[in-house]
Amino acid sequence: MRAPGPLYIIAAGTLAAAAYVWWTNSQALATDTSDGTDSDSASDWTGSFSDMGSTVSNLFTSVSSAVSDPNVQAFLTLIRTGEGTTGPNGYRTLYGGGLFTSYADHPPGTVTASGITSSAAGAYQILAGTWAEIKLAYSLPDFSPASQDIAAVALIKRRGALADVEAGRFDAAIAKCAKEWASLPGSPYGQPTLTLDRAHQVLADAGGTQTDGAYA
Repeated sequence: MRAPGPLYIIAAGTLAAAAYVWWTNSQALATDTSDGTDSDSASDWTGSFSDMGSTVSNLFTSVSSAVSDPNVQAFLTLIRTGEGTTGPNGYRTLYGGGLFTSYADHPPGTVTASGITSSAAGAYQILAGTWAEIKLAYSLPDFSPASQDIAAVALIKRRGALADVEAGRFDAAIAKCAKEWASLPGSPYGQPTLTLDRAHQVLADAGGTQTDGAYA
């Protein structure tokens, strides 16, 4: 695919900034929730990165504006629950449970805990490499709670699950996102996961409306 021209880049960056302002104005900086590990494999992605962030339309309709959707909020709560980041320091949690001190950007370096070395950080335990891609695609200015939420929705979308989440097809969305977050039911990485029953309860308690599975 031909690289986008300068005018497109300027327009996309400007609108990305506008989307960020819209989201931060519509939500107080999160009091939070999180810890755990994010698992990410390029070979497992169901869509290309261009599917996620290559158009201005997707930026608004599929990511930034989706963050405030009640079902999306419930699904984000589910991820944070699985990742162990639902406490007051979740958005600044490192893999292994330590804390970083600045939201200026994804914290540098890795942490080794329980025999695993990972760069995962934040409420959604996003890996440094994954963050670098999302940050570039969405012109995210920092690693603040608002930026982390947008990035998580972008990852849900990249797994082809955002429409499922918005429609309440949570079991379908969980199956698609289980290779992104190792704590979700059905994740293949051999790490501790939530049970599907527990996931259903978290989603319901968080205000989600499920339309598939046993809880439909």
